Amino acid sequence: MIRRILPYEGLLHEVVEHAGVLYIGGIVPEDTSLDMSGQATDVLGQLSRLLETLGSDVANVLQVTIFMTDLSEKAAFNAAWKAHFAEAHLPARAAVGVADLGPGVKLEMTAIAARMSST
Repeated sequence: MIRRILPYEGLLHEVVEHAGVLYIGGIVPEDTSLDMSGQATDVLGQLSRLLETLGSDVANVLQVTIFMTDLSEKAAFNAAWKAHFAEAHLPARAAVGVADLGPGVKLEMTAIAARMSST
């Protein structure tokens, strides 16, 4: 069964769940005035809170794709990333350079996570 969660402006669902796997659509920073480190912390925090509401957590993130408007800021993103994920639970990931994500938006992130088992 496929479950669609959090419809967004008739364009997409922020989360789609299938067979205990959560497919999370693009998360962008809420405060676009922040630098890359701040925007990364914002987006990773949003991911954590969303996962918690869905019965999961960052230890269950399987894969992340990060879209960045300036790959020269990847080190700043990586610092926030390392503060957010425990080394034992690092997901697979890719960072992709893009031309534009909207005014002030430096990154957008998608993720795939497993729902925690109830054992």
